[in-house]
Amino acid sequence: MPERKRPAHGARRPKAPATYRHPVPDHESIIAALRALGVPATLDDLAARLTLRDARRRQELARRLQQLTAAGRLLCNRRDEYCLVEKLDAVVIGVVSAHRDGFGFLVPDAGGEDVYLSAPEMRPLLDGDRVAVRLVGGGPRGRRAGAVVEILARGKQAVVGRYVREHGVGYVVEAGKSARHYIIPDHYRAAAEPGQFVKIEIITWPSATREAQGKVLRLLGNPEEDPAVATDAALEIFGLPATWPAQTRQAAAAWGSEVRESDKAGRRDLRDMPLVTIDGADARDFDDAVFAEPVGSGWRLVVAIADVSHYVRRGDALDEEAANRGTSAYFPDRVVPMLPEQLSNGLCSLNPQVDRLCMVCDMQVGRDGEVRDATFYRGVMRSRQRLVYDDVQAARDGHAESRARLQQVLPVIANLYGVYTGLARARARRGALDMELPETKIELGSNGHIERIGLRRRNDAHRLIEECMIAANVQAGRFLRRHRLPTLYRVHDGPDEEKFEILRLMLQALGVKVTAQARQRTRDLNQILVALQDRPDYPMLATSVLRTMAQAVYQPGNIGHFGLALPVYTHFTSPIRRYPDLLVHRGIGHVLDRGKPGGFAYDAATMEHLGKVSSTRERRAEEAARHVEARYKCIYARDHVGDLFDGVVTGVTHFGLFVTLADMNLDGLVHITGLGHDYFHLRHGGLRLEGERTGHSFGLGDRLRVRIVRVDVDNAKIDLALEPQPGAVRPQARGAARESRNRRRR
Repeated sequence: MPERKRPAHGARRPKAPATYRHPVPDHESIIAALRALGVPATLDDLAARLTLRDARRRQELARRLQQLTAAGRLLCNRRDEYCLVEKLDAVVIGVVSAHRDGFGFLVPDAGGEDVYLSAPEMRPLLDGDRVAVRLVGGGPRGRRAGAVVEILARGKQAVVGRYVREHGVGYVVEAGKSARHYIIPDHYRAAAEPGQFVKIEIITWPSATREAQGKVLRLLGNPEEDPAVATDAALEIFGLPATWPAQTRQAAAAWGSEVRESDKAGRRDLRDMPLVTIDGADARDFDDAVFAEPVGSGWRLVVAIADVSHYVRRGDALDEEAANRGTSAYFPDRVVPMLPEQLSNGLCSLNPQVDRLCMVCDMQVGRDGEVRDATFYRGVMRSRQRLVYDDVQAARDGHAESRARLQQVLPVIANLYGVYTGLARARARRGALDMELPETKIELGSNGHIERIGLRRRNDAHRLIEECMIAANVQAGRFLRRHRLPTLYRVHDGPDEEKFEILRLMLQALGVKVTAQARQRTRDLNQILVALQDRPDYPMLATSVLRTMAQAVYQPGNIGHFGLALPVYTHFTSPIRRYPDLLVHRGIGHVLDRGKPGGFAYDAATMEHLGKVSSTRERRAEEAARHVEARYKCIYARDHVGDLFDGVVTGVTHFGLFVTLADMNLDGLVHITGLGHDYFHLRHGGLRLEGERTGHSFGLGDRLRVRIVRVDVDNAKIDLALEPQPGAVRPQARGAARESRNRRRR
């Protein structure tokens, strides 16, 4: 091949070919061209308008038009013309949320009221699809209703469900809220057996006249035979990553198993300080240690947190995977950690009697619980002992065996309780919400099967650690705000006006006075919770109070934390399991290294993005955990069908009563047909069901004796039957029964 001649020095280079002089316009230019045309346009129309003549550029234009369509800015009509959505009247773009009963809702991208989608409209749609709908009139309960104009993007390519075989036809019923059926041709069955959970790839999308079809990718098993299958299924349903990329594993392994001597340089040596960790008996990673001693008229409180930021550097493989996961996810049978176990359970975890790197918040706390001063620094520590909540509380209460086991650290424990007394007083003065909601404790045997379900009881040892962590979190937020560094605050807004009014009416019907100030002042709202504490349905009512408020989120704009009654709050104390904590550590480290705000690696816009991602990941992990817990409860309840339990009415609807079995924190439904041979109607603002003929009445807080009669594991539903009490007349029914007798006598 002849060598190309280079132009002589100073000679003018030849002009680039015409194909490179006019690149394909960007998205905004395409939108502008459509606006200029003023009418819907085909690909040919737009190519001519933009003078794109060769096939390569027309292909690129087609790709960009598809991107704009998927983003919901354009629609392609039946004549293959591209239309500006902004020009289409009553068209709404959003994401589909399916309901098990066949209908669904469109959650608009722009916010506002959801759009009802009828069962016929939902037939070609899957949960999570992005679609455009046209508003067509009123739906049920006055909702906006929509008709599908265009499916912009499919929300998923694979689903998880139970394999069923009927009349020689195999299909999968999707797990979760959709319950859609996917036909599985026999040659795509992959040895799946009826009753097994499987993961399938969607190979044919549904239409108005045809069911979707799938191909089995993975056999998961049967949750009734192996409860761990419920967790496996949830990981797939919610898209939680359960394996580690090779680069991430290699990056974790590269740090080794022991702290290098070079990594300890320049740090304050705390190895002689008797720091202790206090956690649950089943905890596997320990990211916080505490120490306290009396100083002057108050206390010195040291909160040492695992220095994850030393090992996970911005932009490396560990950081990218941690940001993607956002948080660790906790299930009855396992933890899906944010960091590989080499770090989360090893090098970062503050295990006893080994050197560990830490970030320290060293505070001076007054007897009144107010933090007078706080200093942050990097340290190297050696946890003196790994303590368990119940053991610490037992030692505090004088239990001889626990005191003997914790003999070496008893002075530290006594000092920590002293600090806690002051911090608890400060919390009470602020009026922070005080909710002691029951937590379910699922105990598994060595074979992974459920041995027992009970309640996890909190004591002052739990509260002690909680208050120490809150104090450190507050000081971290103040430190970063004082140094004007972008960070993620943990913010919690007050009650929504409309939701609070519904709550107010409900509580007033129960005889609880609710002041108008309770919506703005945490203290007043907490007084309502205190007034409800002795009711047997307190957990439900406290949860109703919580639901009036927006979920706490991460964001760079600080609006304070309503629930804790704090003007500034952030998360600093759990960087092993929460990505926002890691970002807070990086900010503190930047200041300790004498960095200026302008030199920090993150700006407000980046923090805004990371806050939204972290908040979304947190909700995903919580939803997955609730999904699995509900299935584990049902698997356990299957072994108790026919057994009697004491319960409390925690929900009243037109179709029956929701009853919580108190000892297991397990919910079931007593259907209205099981309440007696009568017509029952909602009374007292929907808080009670009353029989028209008998006067029998059932309402919130009533204690009932019930029997488990049916369990649906897939849908997490438990049916209960009311156990009749021979000869007993319900207290609520006595007045009505007496009045009925008097009428007959008259």
